[in-house]
Amino acid sequence: MEMMASGAPESWSGSRIVHKVLGTVVCPLLAVRRLTWTRLRAKVSIARVEFRPPPGIQHRFLHRNRTMRSAAPKLAVLLCALASLAWAAPPVFSGQNRIGQMTGDQWEPSVAADGAGRIYVLYPQYGRVPDCESCSVPSMLLTASDDEGKTWQTPRVMLETGSGQFDAQIAVDPADHRTVYAAWLQNGKQAVILAKSIDSGATWSFAVAARSQEELDKPALAVRGQNVLVAFNHEEEVWVAASQDGGRSFAPVRVNAESRPGWSLLGSAAVDPSGNAYLGWASYSKAGGARGSVNLYVARSADAGKSWTPSLLDVSAAAPGCKDEECGEGYLGAQVALTTDAAGTLYALWSAGRAPLGSQRIYFSSSTNGGESWLPRANISNAGSGVEHAFPAIVAGNGGDVRIAWMDKRNSPYWNTYYRSSSNGGATWGDEVRISGYAAGYSYIGKQGFRFPFGDYFGLAIDRHGDTHIVWGEGMNYQSPGSIWHASGR
Repeated sequence: MEMMASGAPESWSGSRIVHKVLGTVVCPLLAVRRLTWTRLRAKVSIARVEFRPPPGIQHRFLHRNRTMRSAAPKLAVLLCALASLAWAAPPVFSGQNRIGQMTGDQWEPSVAADGAGRIYVLYPQYGRVPDCESCSVPSMLLTASDDEGKTWQTPRVMLETGSGQFDAQIAVDPADHRTVYAAWLQNGKQAVILAKSIDSGATWSFAVAARSQEELDKPALAVRGQNVLVAFNHEEEVWVAASQDGGRSFAPVRVNAESRPGWSLLGSAAVDPSGNAYLGWASYSKAGGARGSVNLYVARSADAGKSWTPSLLDVSAAAPGCKDEECGEGYLGAQVALTTDAAGTLYALWSAGRAPLGSQRIYFSSSTNGGESWLPRANISNAGSGVEHAFPAIVAGNGGDVRIAWMDKRNSPYWNTYYRSSSNGGATWGDEVRISGYAAGYSYIGKQGFRFPFGDYFGLAIDRHGDTHIVWGEGMNYQSPGSIWHASGR
């Protein structure tokens, strides 16, 4: 395939907690490891408390305020216990809230957050778009919130065209926390479109990042400063359109030149603070098809996307089919999601299985040397063995702050979206939280979950206050009906 360049047009560990209350209160929690909510309450009940007033007021405090002196240790015990319980409390999220158009189907959303409290959600709308007679199906729509997800603007069309628009991607530049980029496929999936806004999404400029004579799939967007990468795949080939001038011009580069015959499905892209770029994808062999083994790769570029070095992350067996839900083979197959934190640590979250056509699990690992080596993978879900998992999503913030989500079928036949976070790079994890809940009036949503994931992926973002925003799709089956939902918390 010839590509053409184009220009513009929780768990935690610890042994000592210290508070200052009218002096210094020390609450030793000795030999505490992977302390959970229940275990912490038991520890607090036996914690020793030492009360030491500040040196400058010791005499006056001890001799003139005997009543306070006798009461202070009790107060210290109470405050220490309350603080400890608060720190160990499980994450709290809002109930799910439907966003986007309230008619038609909304599919596989992408989410980003800027530094001014705005949340952006980009998604393809299947069905008529109000007040847009020329809009195609699907059309790429943007909905935004100016108050961190409390209220949402009316969705609006990104770019009117007679061609369908597919596979939404949106990102805020982490270098300035202001510039917004979006990407999708159109023109019969033979063009990769990049959109850019420097005024919080009020206006947009557009460029064709790449063109092809053949159908493309699975774009993935990553930005940092002037470096903009839009990756995509065609059959077994993985490509990236790389820009070093903020999206004004692009150069296409083949990433996996030594790939085996078959097809690849791109997972995600990331750029670390040093400018190193990463891509993750799943590779299916032509011989095995969707029922053969799947190689999961991570590739690194140290020269702004000009050249790439792929490495094997894991190998998965084929996933179960979903013929009853009217989806194609491989829909629930292995995927890999990547992100980097502010310290440059690379994180991977992926789905993989060991038995052909057996259930898949969710695994996590990290690398501090640009993907040259990885820590042993960790099975991150609390679901029992044999439970089907799919669609990993990941985001990171400051050094060690990593947050993950996925979907699984532990409440079979229903699916749900689950979330966990870590403040130490995945060494330990907070409590697992079910994000999806019940919403009345939808035939595909019940008390135990939703009937089927609506879209190949979903997204996470971290806002300026450190809260997590999750957007995902729920539906009856692969075809219709379905809708997108938002929840936030920490």
